[in-house]
Parts: sequence; structure tokens; C-alpha cells
Amino acid sequence: MMTPILYSFRRCPYAMRARFALVSSKTNVILREIKLREKPEQFLDISPSATVPCLLTQDDVIDESLDIMKWALAQNDPDGLLDMPDIGWSLIDQTDGPFKQALDRTKYAARYPDHNPQDQRAIAAAFLTTLDQRIDHWIFGRPSIADFAILPFVRQFAFIDKAWFDDQPWPDLQIWLNNFIASDNFEKIMIKYEQWHEGDPETLFRNMVDAKCQLRP
Repeated sequence: MMTPILYSFRRCPYAMRARFALVSSKTNVILREIKLREKPEQFLDISPSATVPCLLTQDDVIDESLDIMKWALAQNDPDGLLDMPDIGWSLIDQTDGPFKQALDRTKYAARYPDHNPQDQRAIAAAFLTTLDQRIDHWIFGRPSIADFAILPFVRQFAFIDKAWFDDQPWPDLQIWLNNFIASDNFEKIMIKYEQWHEGDPETLFRNMVDAKCQLRP
């Protein structure tokens, strides 16, 4: 049986959440780290969207990050991350839609000259205010797929202006994010890999993760 192949880019929040689900599910995959400005032909040949993450399995190509999360957790879900209220899927949709749009128009304001970045930051902040009011350690009081599908994007927004973010009245949201960044699993998903080129030796993502963890004191 073929080992699935994940095309990834370390800093991409979509790829982060896919890698998190793979770590959580303890699923072995071959990881191919690519640069978005130097997309290899093998990747372009299989990815309909030409974006990361993209997972090639024995039976299919999974080209959406949330679908990769669902696939990984369907293989093994030891923490019960898929067990959450239906509103969790709605929160993920809001994150991937209006929140991500406002995030991009804040972070990459020069690309969107027709949109005021302060107005866009206010739109994103309104969503985070609502999210803060939901969080009790976790969005639903215990870890779920919603937490780890949303956290990479909150992190991306926070680091646009970390001092401003830390000054907002979002105590539960800020603790939630800080705990994520300080977690072992975040460390695992943010290990640096060399850029993959065709013909390079393959890297098993889970094996590499475990080896790195064993080196820590």
C-alpha cells in the first residue's frame, strides 16, 4: 500500500491545520515541502487548485485542507476531535470565509487598494470578539477539529500586529492561542524541512516528528 504524499508549505495556515490533523491522528505521510514561487511539476500535475496543502493517497487527491483534516481523523481520532456540535462547522466556514478575507485585506493591504485596512481589521476583530466569548479553554470546552482548523488563522492575524492583538479585550482567546503556540503538537507541525525537488530522498513526516521529539531534553 502506498504511503500518502503531502505537499506542504511550512508557514501556510491551511497547511498547518492539515499537518496538525496528521500529527493528531498519528498518520504516516511523505512530506514534500515546496516553495509557492517554485511549484514542482509533479505537484502541478496532481493539484487541481495548484495550492497547498495537497494530499495524494492511494485512491484520491485531496486538495482542500479541511478535507485532509477530515480524512486524517477518519483514519484515527484518539482525541475525539471530530466529536463536536454542528455549530463548529459553521465557525470554520466563517473563518475560511469572511474572517480570512478580512485578514488578507488587513495583512496584505497593498493588494486591496479599494478596501480600508482599518475597516477590515475591525471586521476580523468582531469575529474574534464573538469567538472569545465562546472559549472556555477550548471552543466547546474540550479540543475539537474546530479549534485546530481555526487557530492557525487566528495566529496569522495576531502576528500582523502582535502588540495591538495582545492589547485587545480577548483574554480567553489570547490564552487559547498562546497555549496552542506553546504546545508540543505545534512544535511538531512547525519543524523546518528542506525544499523538495524531484529525485530527492523522501521524508516520512511522522517518523521525522518522533525523532525530533526524542532529541528534546
